[in-house]
Amino acid sequence: MTSLPRTLGLRDLILLTIGSVIGSGIFLVPGAVLRQVDGFILPAMLVWLVGGVLSLLGALTYSELGAMKPVAGGLYVYIHDCFGRFPAFLFGWTLFFVISSGAVATLSVAFSAYLGEIVPLTPWLSKLIAVLMIAVVTLVNVFSTRASAGLQNWTTAAKVFGILVMSVVLLWLGRGFQGSGAVLWPAQYSGSFASGFGLAMIGVLWAYEGWQFVTYSAGEVVNAKRNLPLGLVAGTAALVGIYLSANFGYLAALGPTGVADSNRLAATAVSTIVSPVAAKLVAIMILISIFSAANGTMLTSPRVYYAMARDRLFFQRLAEVHPRFKTPAFAIIAGAVWSIVLAVTGTFEQLLTYVVFIGWIFYALAAASIFVYRRRMPETVRPYRVPGYPLTPLLFIAAAVALALNTVATQPARAAVGLGIVLVGAPAYLIWRSKGGSVDQSLAGEESE
Repeated sequence: MTSLPRTLGLRDLILLTIGSVIGSGIFLVPGAVLRQVDGFILPAMLVWLVGGVLSLLGALTYSELGAMKPVAGGLYVYIHDCFGRFPAFLFGWTLFFVISSGAVATLSVAFSAYLGEIVPLTPWLSKLIAVLMIAVVTLVNVFSTRASAGLQNWTTAAKVFGILVMSVVLLWLGRGFQGSGAVLWPAQYSGSFASGFGLAMIGVLWAYEGWQFVTYSAGEVVNAKRNLPLGLVAGTAALVGIYLSANFGYLAALGPTGVADSNRLAATAVSTIVSPVAAKLVAIMILISIFSAANGTMLTSPRVYYAMARDRLFFQRLAEVHPRFKTPAFAIIAGAVWSIVLAVTGTFEQLLTYVVFIGWIFYALAAASIFVYRRRMPETVRPYRVPGYPLTPLLFIAAAVALALNTVATQPARAAVGLGIVLVGAPAYLIWRSKGGSVDQSLAGEESE
């Protein structure tokens, strides 16, 4: 069986990590975070910093797993190896039908909405633009992994440059920090403040979502034992700096009250400090950012469907590598078609609302794989070992479990529906299992470095 060629280098991985995470969230979410911590500046910044550190702990953990087992599928493979085919299948099932496809659908609809701020669009034309955006990203990814990575590099560089320039301009010209000493830190703590801090942390971790997608493409990384850990950790660390700089820029422009009152922060801040005309540039920057995030998702997630199909746990056509383009073309197209269905029907909003927290259960399970691998395979060569083991993975697992439990505790009905959606995959698993059993991907033609 033909394997995917290794074509992704260190620069690709760094920019893929950053580009897959930064969509539209950093332009919108900081206002909600500040409101949840009662408008206090330092707690809000602490939430963004802690969220970044927790993500970095996960990146360090997954770096050991990816360097040890650099094959297509990433988290799916770790869960499959260490906890069995059923939980691995449920992860891939949820990724395909809700998490990844829902993310692409969300981004496509957001792309259309922001384009509508520049060019008036009818409701019908808005849906057409969303479909066309998915189609363009799909075509690029089907024709060439290298071309998709190049597109990702340029669009990510453009949006990071735009965010940093915006932050510098807002910090330079803004006067929002004047007289803000009284709102730096609360004089006393309360239960409601602690609860708000926890809710803010959930929002921030959602904003950091996506760095783990790089592991799905581990089978296409050149010198993965070195480049995967470096790219994943460097990209995640860079995200912390980018997010903090944007937050400080917003505060400098609008002050804590202005930030807390705005749900369209970037546009409001630039319009206030520079000019309303310059706010149009923000819309263009957000369009590039959204497109980049969609491309990053399409470049990575189909490798999970490809890995599932190779294990005979998904549609077999999805395991094929295109003879000319050397991409998992059918896996990419299948994911794109379902994303279009979700975007056109609008069902992605309900599905993501119910299921997105479950992703963190699987992230915790994948991180816990490191303990299983070390126990079962102590002699295996590990070119990279997570620093601070076992505390580093344990802290990440605890944060992921706490995030999931918080959803269960505060929104039990939503959590129950989400779990129900995931478990709908159980009958499908029984069907695929009865058709052909399982194949160990590491031995089934997937070359490991």
